[in-house]
Amino acid sequence: MASLLTPPAIVPLQHKVSHVGFHSVTTNLGFKHHSIRRNGRYGEPNSRIKAKVAIEGNVLDKESDSVNDESNYGIVSVHHVGILCENLERSLDFYQNILGLKINEARPNDKLPYRGAWLWVGSQMIHLMELPNPDPLTGRPEHGGRDRHTCIAIRDVSKLKTIFDEAGIPYTLSLSGRPAIFTRDPDTNALEFTQVDD
Repeated sequence: MASLLTPPAIVPLQHKVSHVGFHSVTTNLGFKHHSIRRNGRYGEPNSRIKAKVAIEGNVLDKESDSVNDESNYGIVSVHHVGILCENLERSLDFYQNILGLKINEARPNDKLPYRGAWLWVGSQMIHLMELPNPDPLTGRPEHGGRDRHTCIAIRDVSKLKTIFDEAGIPYTLSLSGRPAIFTRDPDTNALEFTQVDD
């Protein structure tokens, strides 16, 4: 799985359209992805640029064969996600007793200037941090998929839905119809749970 997450190398191409630079990216799986750079930020090309890339595909293929190893710094996976909470005990009740997450006792909590806890999510973690939350608690979208959110892969959405129903926790289902459920923790942090196969 780690090979899927290895960062693609970026190879600048000779072709430019005004101030937009083209970049062709080749992943370890051999897929090519083309992006553009505007004002130092990368993004998806618009349809006109995509068409030009498609027409000149053979040129892009030849030029993208030389990969710049200096940009490959070795991404392996997401290590943890930091989630702010107002009251650590209230959040631990939700994350442990409702979601069933276990504390990673090996992570030190006494070395940081705030209270917190590390919870296992598969081989990654959630770091609960008892700190002031700069985000508004009201006025957030009802559906967590339209807000900043953390997505956790699970085996059975219907079982989690039953757990939420029994605990009286509000949720929404994926608007696209795929097996996913969205909820918010006690501090209105949006969480998505998406069903995956083995």
